[in-house]
Amino acid sequence: MGQKIYFAAEDTDCCTRNICGPGRPFDMQILDNSGKEVIHVYRPLRCSTCWFPCCLQKVEVCSPPGTVIGYVKQSWSICVPKFTVCNAQEEEVLKIEGPCFTCSICGDVEFQVLSADGGTQVGKISKQWTGLVKELFTDADNFGITFPMDLDVNIKAVLLSATFLIDFMFFEKKGNKENDSPGML
Repeated sequence: MGQKIYFAAEDTDCCTRNICGPGRPFDMQILDNSGKEVIHVYRPLRCSTCWFPCCLQKVEVCSPPGTVIGYVKQSWSICVPKFTVCNAQEEEVLKIEGPCFTCSICGDVEFQVLSADGGTQVGKISKQWTGLVKELFTDADNFGITFPMDLDVNIKAVLLSATFLIDFMFFEKKGNKENDSPGML
């Protein structure tokens, strides 16, 4: 517990970060403790609103870099954030469903990881409450992920990548302002 396993490094330029803000495209390298890239996450520039269902968010996950192991795709929804976790063949493996309000008021914000049929919770991705001062004055966040021990290692890597997408979409500040709004509006 509390042991450093990976280090994530986003590769975007200053102009893209400032103009596109949390909706920016990115390449993210996830490195092991020896500095070797073990997972590569790519997010193209897409719309961040439910009003354009043809351009919803999507990340591609590769491990080793260059070999696609899965995708996280935003599912169309107005009321709650929804995502589909897919394998390399783009077959649905898991679903992720968030709360209607993603603001963190003195508590964790939990996104349920559900079975492919949506009927059983098998894990969760949670943005953890880090205290009033850190929440108000920084853009630093802590996340936790739980999933079944016997889950395919590639899908575990895709769930890790889903955490980054959720962070960018709901918890990244733009212009030092929170992006909190109901559902996907």
